[in-house]
Amino acid sequence: MWLATTLLWSPAAMARAIDVEHLGRPRVICAYETAGAIVDPGPTSSLDTLLDQLEDEPRAILLTHIHLDHAGATGVLCRKFPQLKVYVHERGARHMADPSKLLASAQRLYGDQMDRLWGEFAPVPQERIVALTGGERIDGGFAVEYTPGHASHHVSYFDEATGDAFVGDTCGVRLPPHEYVVAPTPPPDIDVELWLRSLDLIAARAPKRLCLTHFGAYDDVAGHLERIRESLTLRAEKARALDGDAFAEWSRAELRSAVDADTAAALDQAAPQDDLYAGLRRYWDKRAEREQAGAR
Repeated sequence: MWLATTLLWSPAAMARAIDVEHLGRPRVICAYETAGAIVDPGPTSSLDTLLDQLEDEPRAILLTHIHLDHAGATGVLCRKFPQLKVYVHERGARHMADPSKLLASAQRLYGDQMDRLWGEFAPVPQERIVALTGGERIDGGFAVEYTPGHASHHVSYFDEATGDAFVGDTCGVRLPPHEYVVAPTPPPDIDVELWLRSLDLIAARAPKRLCLTHFGAYDDVAGHLERIRESLTLRAEKARALDGDAFAEWSRAELRSAVDADTAAALDQAAPQDDLYAGLRRYWDKRAEREQAGAR
C-alpha cells in the first residue's frame, strides 16, 4: 500500500533545467532540479550526465509518468540516495515497484536496443513510493493535477510560488530555439479527448512557464498551448486518414519544413515517427470498438 504524504521542503527559485544528453545528443531529454527534487530524471543510460550536473543531493523524485525516457533512472537513483521518495500516479506506482510488465512491453518495442537506449530500470522499494491521484497539495507550494491523454497515469506538478508547470509530455515536444511543437503519441493509451481536457486544465492554472521533458522551459504559454492543441488534432486526423508509411512520410516532411536538420533529428529521437502513428492508430481502433459496442 502506498500512501500520499507531503514533501518537506519549500521551492525557493525557478527550476533548473538539466540536459541529460541522451545517447550523446543535446536537446532530447531534460530533467529538472527544483529545491531538493528531481522532476523526470530520464533513463539510466544518461544518468552520469544528470549526476554530474546536480547542484544538491536530491530528496525526492517527481515523476510525471513512468515511460522509460522519463522514469528509467528512478530505481538506480533510489539505490544511490537512500532517503529518496518517489512521487508517481497510483496507476504507475505498481510498475515502479515491479517493472517486469513494463519492461516486457518495452522489450517488444525496442528489442536488442533496450540497454543502449535506456539502461537499467531498477525496481523502487514500495516503502519509498508515494502514490498520487491528482488534486494533492504538496508542502512548499506544489499542486498535483491528473493530466491524462498521453498516458493514463500522467500527472503534472505546479509550483505555485514560481509559476513553473512540470508538464512531462502533455504539452508536447519542442526544441529551442524553435516554436514548432509535436504531440508525442506512442502506444498504448493515447486518448485525444482526455488530452485536450488536460491542456484546458493546464491553461486554467495560468502557469508562467511550461517545463517540458522534451525539451526545456518556455514562457510563451498561451501560444505554446495553442500549438500543441493544433498538433494533436492535426496528427490524429492524419493518422485516421493515412496508413503508417504515409503518415511517417508526411510527418517527416513537416519536420524538415519547420526546423533545421539537427533539430529534426533530435525531435525524431525524442518522438520517433513510427511510435507516433502506432499510438494514434490504436486510439482510433479503440474508439471504433467503443462506438460499435454502444450501437449494439
